[in-house]
Amino acid sequence: MVVSNNPHNKEIAIRRRIANIFNKREDDFPSLREYNDYLEEVEDMTFNLIEGIDVAAIEARIAKYQEENTEQIMINRARKAEELAAALAASKGQPAQTDNDAAANQNAQAGFGAVPQGQYAPTFAGQPRPTGMAPQPLPLGGGDMLGYADDEETMRLRAERGARAAGWSMEISRKRALEEAFGSMWVY
Repeated sequence: MVVSNNPHNKEIAIRRRIANIFNKREDDFPSLREYNDYLEEVEDMTFNLIEGIDVAAIEARIAKYQEENTEQIMINRARKAEELAAALAASKGQPAQTDNDAAANQNAQAGFGAVPQGQYAPTFAGQPRPTGMAPQPLPLGGGDMLGYADDEETMRLRAERGARAAGWSMEISRKRALEEAFGSMWVY
């Protein structure tokens, strides 16, 4: 049960919990209509939990669903973790490993069943997860996206072009300054 004084934190916690259990995707259903019905049912349960409506019955329903679909829930969690790992590898410019490549590398490097630190390891009830800190992203340095250093001339040109793209120019600024200066002189 989630206990929080902030209703936003409570809602976020409930939505995360429900999404972690009811994690089916559109391709798990034979039709779009059935998938939409599933999403609507999940949202109704989520809303009722957030608002405190018939909580005991919903908790029983969640427990029953979780018991009946444990294997499917674990498969979907693993699939999501693999997709996130592939996206992370792609964002770092590394080719994504397939299950066979990852298993071969792990078995060859650390022995069967070992998982390198920071890597995803599926767990089942009662099995501990590996601990440790995953590799952290490196901060990007200043300069151009292509890695070229910016000199003063390049920075001035970029600022000038950016200002023009936004509809601003030195002429407009100069004209306005003159209008304001001379406008204050002709006060009666």
